[in-house]
Amino acid sequence: RIMPELPKFDDEDLKSYGDEEEESALSPPAALMSVLATQELFLENILECIPVGEFAVIQPLSDEFCLILGYLLTWKLTLAFFKAASSQLRVLYSQYLRRTKSLNKLLYHLFRLMPENPVLSGPTLEVPNKDIKTFFTEELHLDVK
Repeated sequence: RIMPELPKFDDEDLKSYGDEEEESALSPPAALMSVLATQELFLENILECIPVGEFAVIQPLSDEFCLILGYLLTWKLTLAFFKAASSQLRVLYSQYLRRTKSLNKLLYHLFRLMPENPVLSGPTLEVPNKDIKTFFTEELHLDVK
């Protein structure tokens, strides 16, 4: 709930970033970026032996699963922060992510974590003319109960 409110604090300082000759960059919240940097190191250690194009099999509720889930949830917070920012702030934030290569790391991690066949598990009936349900065709409900 807090993430959409944070960019307005940077809006006040936005005028001081346009006067420099080199490209400006502005970090999203430092606490969030610190957590993200730590999690990137953990994921690089977990996924280092898996090349892009192959996928990692992570056991649910294992330590690796919890670290990866935390990493993905941190990115979800970061994206909520970006969504609430003005277009001028987004440019500055994206320059920061470009310099730290955080977005590149996210894509490398996602392509190693993405399942080869993203079919939804669960009770399915074999109906010949029925389309197969995948994570990309169905809406997921992620409510915590």
